[in-house]
Amino acid sequence: MDTSLVAAPPARAVRVPRRARVTIIVAAAIGLVAFFWPFVLAPGALGSTRTPPLLFGVLLLLVLAVVFTEIAEHRIDAKALAMLGVLAAVNAALRPLGAGTAGIETVFFLLVLAGRVFGPGFGFALGCTSLFASALLTGGVGPWMPYQMFGCAYVGMLAGLLPRVRGRAEIALLAGYAAVSGYLFGFLLNLSFWPFSLDPASSIAYRPGLPVLEQLQRYLVFDAVTSLGWDTGRAVTTAVLTVLAGPAVLSALRRAARKARFQP
Repeated sequence: MDTSLVAAPPARAVRVPRRARVTIIVAAAIGLVAFFWPFVLAPGALGSTRTPPLLFGVLLLLVLAVVFTEIAEHRIDAKALAMLGVLAAVNAALRPLGAGTAGIETVFFLLVLAGRVFGPGFGFALGCTSLFASALLTGGVGPWMPYQMFGCAYVGMLAGLLPRVRGRAEIALLAGYAAVSGYLFGFLLNLSFWPFSLDPASSIAYRPGLPVLEQLQRYLVFDAVTSLGWDTGRAVTTAVLTVLAGPAVLSALRRAARKARFQP
């Protein structure tokens, strides 16, 4: 029996250089501001409804610029970049199989497993690149794409920050997180259109000037009424795929990581 399969899990396979790590943290933080601005600003206060997607675009360019700089200065292993490209391509190919019908999504479980094995920085980059490649493949390019990219980036990043356990406990942990991430993604994506989608007189519509807690209560009701069923489909699909395919995929990814011996 291979004792490496039951020993304590290794450190994250891909270590992100410090400068790239700082940039990803800053981009993730500003991305959260771009998601949650309705709770602190009125519609139009940022200039137009296009400002948040443009802000996301600038953040993505910033992340890419740092990554390319680290590659040019040989601080990111080319093998790690190749692994990122392969997994992004696989995820882009998996997405049309679910296509979001009734909330069924096939793209998230690989994000969770890859983020778990390769670390939060890799998971963040994989979430962005997977959705970008998928949008080009399916013709899903639009103002919603930056929101989707950052939503998936958070899913992959948080998977890399989960506690280090192994065996059945790890699969249970990842399955639970996979279910939560299905709801988290829907919660974030609904913020992209909630302030502009309802009659202001509605009891669940965004209303400028309300206290943050009251605004949040309105949004939670809106989220539950409009997409809870859809998000449940995504959560269940991702959790089930994680349970069924998780052990084999984790083993394959960890075996690839050991053989590659990534050296940032």
